[in-house]
Amino acid sequence: MSSGWPPLRYDSWSATSDTLHAHTQVLGKLAVELAPPEPQLQHAALRLTARGWETLALPAPDGSGAIVAALDLRTHEASVEHSDGRETRIALTPNRPVAEVTRELLEAVERLGGKVAINPTPQEVPWTTPLDEDDQHATYDADQAATYFVAATQAALVLADVRAPFRGRATPVNAWWGTFDLAVNFFSGRPADPPSDDFINAIVAALDRLLQANASAGTLRPDLDSGDVVLASSPGGELARADRTALAERERGVHQREVAERLGKVAELAAGHRVVLLCEQTDVVA
Repeated sequence: MSSGWPPLRYDSWSATSDTLHAHTQVLGKLAVELAPPEPQLQHAALRLTARGWETLALPAPDGSGAIVAALDLRTHEASVEHSDGRETRIALTPNRPVAEVTRELLEAVERLGGKVAINPTPQEVPWTTPLDEDDQHATYDADQAATYFVAATQAALVLADVRAPFRGRATPVNAWWGTFDLAVNFFSGRPADPPSDDFINAIVAALDRLLQANASAGTLRPDLDSGDVVLASSPGGELARADRTALAERERGVHQREVAERLGKVAELAAGHRVVLLCEQTDVVA
């Protein structure tokens, strides 16, 4: 593998890029479901390693140990490995659709560590077909993927070098599956203005509507067209809607764990109801 920075124009490899991006989303969604939640979605982040994109060690759904899911960009395979040494490898071939790889990955997880269900809806991308039904994205050029891996590895090393001397709190160099990029975050430690209660009050009001409707479950989700927060009952139908201006509170430091903690007293009132809070399109159960 070359140690230089290879030229890689997006328009020359966009089809392979989109397919690879979709594959990373499956890994990320496994992390969302299995990893203990952390602030700033750190539990959902992937890593770029010496073999490609991969999760950290995730608790096996059946409690048998840990599993790691990866996209090996050297051998061009998706893989699931169990801490007991068992593994399954799935070839990433030129005409293999995302749906097929997704289903085989989830079957491998079930076989090695227990059944897990992910939200198959793709996130932060222009397409909407569920990952386990996506037959549109099937282009995988191994040479292009390898060239990308060289460039991404160099970028990750640069970010790690920039991060190293910082003595405050910083994240690892994360591989983000929503935006298909690499990033590191630095935190100044300076206090931030506390958020207003508008966002929380909107959620509480929505939960009240849920309880009044006697729904057995509900989902808080962003309406990507209007920007509003919508509470929908599991059988379908909209129960409440929070104005999109409340979403601006995200930019002032509200993250999903803080919201979940502040919803604790409301959760007591909602005993027996499962409420999922979607912040930046990522599930957090309160």
